[in-house]
Amino acid sequence: MATYRKSRAFAPKGFFECEGRGLQWLGEAQEQGGPKVVDVYGWSDGWLDIERVNSCSPTPKAAHDFGAALAHMHDAGADYFGSAPAGYEGTCYFGPLQDPVPMATSTWTSVVDYLAEGRLIPMVKLGIERGSLDKSDLELTQEVIDALPKLLGPAADDKPARVHGDLWSGNVMWSADFGDPQAVLIDPAAHGGHREEDLAMLNLFGMPYLDEIIDGYQSVHPLKKGFEERITIWQLYPIAGHCVFFGGGYVSEYRAMCRSLLG
Repeated sequence: MATYRKSRAFAPKGFFECEGRGLQWLGEAQEQGGPKVVDVYGWSDGWLDIERVNSCSPTPKAAHDFGAALAHMHDAGADYFGSAPAGYEGTCYFGPLQDPVPMATSTWTSVVDYLAEGRLIPMVKLGIERGSLDKSDLELTQEVIDALPKLLGPAADDKPARVHGDLWSGNVMWSADFGDPQAVLIDPAAHGGHREEDLAMLNLFGMPYLDEIIDGYQSVHPLKKGFEERITIWQLYPIAGHCVFFGGGYVSEYRAMCRSLLG
């Protein structure tokens, strides 16, 4: 297959190794029925060489199959919430190529602690440092964190999943390079997380045939009751990230999401 080189001068230390190892880690799940993940050919401090894939339009069947495959990938699991990709010991990152920010890794066993200490608080504090958020946003976020045990309900008991971590529609390519149209994953922020994270990200900016994807997922791993009501919880972190990266209307959106969870 042809090679695609993703590059950036003065990239943060470990950025491309983290992405490369993340792709390899997610790709390991293909043996268990996981989705196609682009092959990795090598990396350095300033570039990542991956498999070049040609795009096509999705189909309902491809979407259903992707949902089922995504469930298998999640079921491949991780040691902890906050685990880095296998073989990687540096800093993990979240965000666009030109402005990625550190994403905490650790050995959390509690979903609440993982969400609070590893995701929401660090991102909101970064937003305060950059001037897009303020101290009242941290207080509002803490109110949501205090309510998480109730808001998460049965989902709090899930085991750590092997998640893509940045699974918006732009990071799901559809390709017929390998036969019938199928989903191919690119650009992860891979880590040990909660299976509902990836599904909520698919829901965030629009995804073709999302209902078919969810149906396919549920055919392999039924979601805990109330998943639809928990989507906003998992969207807080990426939207807080957008407050950090872009500011603007994402700030009011983040605040509105927090208030909607607090009822």
